[in-house]
Amino acid sequence: MGLAEREKELADILLAEGKYEQIIELGRKLPPFPVEAKVEENLVAGCQSVLYLECTSRGGALYFNADSDALISKGLAALLVYLYSGEPASSLFTHPPQFLQGLGLQLSPARSNGLASLYAKMRLRAAELMTREGAVL
Repeated sequence: MGLAEREKELADILLAEGKYEQIIELGRKLPPFPVEAKVEENLVAGCQSVLYLECTSRGGALYFNADSDALISKGLAALLVYLYSGEPASSLFTHPPQFLQGLGLQLSPARSNGLASLYAKMRLRAAELMTREGAVL
């Protein structure tokens, strides 16, 4: 399933009634976050809650996992984890998560900043991978 299909699937889920409950539920469905990955390097700066992001790569694709002490933050992270996991690193630069704007989410400035910080950290990890592999956009 490509990025456009994943965006549509997420939009269909979230445009239904109870979108915040759906976001929280998506966060609950994230795989368990390894205790050994809860290190400062994986902390997302700029997030109101404690949010961790883990990134691995296999076969030229990135795979993300996230965890937070706040249910809504974990759910928002799950949106980006679902969208970008399994995609090439370049996708984080060529396909920003603009679909989120059309969902009508009413996020506090702190939550919006946290989501932007998470996306920035994902892009940083993607850039690091691309640098190691000598990839270009």
